[in-house]
Amino acid sequence: MFQSIRVALPARLPVRLVRWNSTGPVLPPLMATLRTDLKTAMRAKDTTRLNVLRALISETNNAAKTASPIQTDIQLLSLIRKRLNAAKDAAKEFETAERPDLKEKEDAQVVVLEEYAGQVKTLPAAEIEEIVTKAINDMISAGTKPNPGAVFKALFATNGPLDGKPVDRKNEVSPVVQAVLKKVLP
Repeated sequence: MFQSIRVALPARLPVRLVRWNSTGPVLPPLMATLRTDLKTAMRAKDTTRLNVLRALISETNNAAKTASPIQTDIQLLSLIRKRLNAAKDAAKEFETAERPDLKEKEDAQVVVLEEYAGQVKTLPAAEIEEIVTKAINDMISAGTKPNPGAVFKALFATNGPLDGKPVDRKNEVSPVVQAVLKKVLP
């Protein structure tokens, strides 16, 4: 009657190997240090360092969900400086409120934050001032009146003198631009 036809199938079908991973935001190198130090602080039961590191990592993770995620050490340094200023202000307020216990806690956090802020290498202030002065003098010699916006545009333009350099625009470059403009313009 019917004869069955046997089809020879390979013993093992080739399986396409796919590596599933996320290509999320690139984290700054200092972030790896923060995460390893977090583990060390947990093991050592260093609550002050643990609280500071958890707060920094949490703020970095929250920023990753916004339009401007933290992707460089300079952006992370800006966040650390922001937390540092807040801790210093809180310490002053606790001192005026005669709360030495809380002031001591904030001072301990300031020490930890300053330690991490010191790990990020930026251009020296003298070099920044030299670059800004040269840019302003170039603008004046070209016949354009320098204002802070135009100076920033010239400094951070593509292939500009500070393009891609490790500098904090708000805390390092802006005060220098303002100071040099006051010297140059009457």
